[in-house]
Amino acid sequence: MQQLARVVSSICLVAAGLAVPAFAEQPFVDKLVLSDTIQPITAGELDRALATANRDGAHALLVELDTPGGLLDSTRTMAGAILSSRVPVIVYVSPAGARAGSAGFFLLESADVAAMAPGTNAGAAHPVLEFGGQPDETMKQKIENDTEAFLRSYVTKRNRNAEAAEAAVHSSHSYTAEEALAQHLIDLTASSDAQLLATLDGREITRMDGSKLTLHLAGARVQVLRASLRDQLLGWLMDPNIALLLLVGGALLIYLEFNTPGTIVPGALGTLMVMLAIFALDLLPIRFTSVLLLLAAVVLLMLEAKVGGHGALAVAGIVCLTFGTLTLVAAPVPEMNVSPWVAVAVGVGFGGITVLLIRLAMRARRMKSRLGADVLLDKLATTMEPLAPEGQAPEGRVLVEGEIWSAVASEPVPAGARVRVVAHQDYLLRVVPADSAKGSVLR
Repeated sequence: MQQLARVVSSICLVAAGLAVPAFAEQPFVDKLVLSDTIQPITAGELDRALATANRDGAHALLVELDTPGGLLDSTRTMAGAILSSRVPVIVYVSPAGARAGSAGFFLLESADVAAMAPGTNAGAAHPVLEFGGQPDETMKQKIENDTEAFLRSYVTKRNRNAEAAEAAVHSSHSYTAEEALAQHLIDLTASSDAQLLATLDGREITRMDGSKLTLHLAGARVQVLRASLRDQLLGWLMDPNIALLLLVGGALLIYLEFNTPGTIVPGALGTLMVMLAIFALDLLPIRFTSVLLLLAAVVLLMLEAKVGGHGALAVAGIVCLTFGTLTLVAAPVPEMNVSPWVAVAVGVGFGGITVLLIRLAMRARRMKSRLGADVLLDKLATTMEPLAPEGQAPEGRVLVEGEIWSAVASEPVPAGARVRVVAHQDYLLRVVPADSAKGSVLR
């Protein structure tokens, strides 16, 4: 009986010993989801994902891509990171309805494995001048040739169709998943992550350095890399509409602080908002002519409030402000531009509020400061005792605004009569009958 127990125990130990390595050897893949425009923030996300995959010993990094495109400089940075990665990179355009437009096409072609889900498309990668305007023919040709050479430099290394890839650049051609597979622009199509990894199991790929690598991805565990709070905040700030609203709101709060010194909160909050807006706009391509329009708008609005232009200067300022905000970001894709509705709302709202605040501030500064007895000038009072003409008797007393003041009159006034304060000397008021003409102020 003891021998039987020993045999069973030995079998269990052997089984456990075999099971642990089998689990430990299960392949796993890190997954990064990029469903945004291509810009410095997404480039940073990819760099961190590659570092994590290398550190964790992942068998591959799976990048699920859905993007309309983005900035060429960020695209070059991200493609370079993929090409030099020690971990194999799989770029997968998914889910159905997704696209790898413009800059996304460059990332798709740079991957060790390029894949697309049915119902997706890729291409339309013609370069657009980031800072707006139309380049001359020579400059346009230089940009296109440089971009095509960049794409061709690694498409041929990946054994893909360089001619079809270049057509996406110079002709803005776009391909469906089936067309891309037929044109040898991608390696396979798959409807899900599981199907993609199962199909790639045992496939040999060629790295950029010419070395061969066989993928072992059957039953691989997919570990999704979540965006950090920092990345989420930066991605939110990269929205040009958010950046513009922060800039305008911060400017108004700072102006409010200047007009009501000592409140502190509006000034501190406004400064923070403006700094965040400047940080975000610094990462975006900005048209300098639009900045000049914004400065002109501020000048026109201030002139309207100061000299008055019967509304003409205000309208001109609002128009400049609207066009300036609408064209401020010279983005290569519409998703990175300022929304027309936001531009109109900012132009009309900010313009109207600015004119109103400046007028109120200037009106307040033009008003004469009146303290102490100055407040009582032109006020009605009631005599508490008869007042003799000035210089003929001591001063009497009058009740004005609920207070008793010493006063002298320019002519005899009986007790209980209504008088008007016309001047003062220190704390002695000079009054006249209420129906008399106003006198002049004594200082």
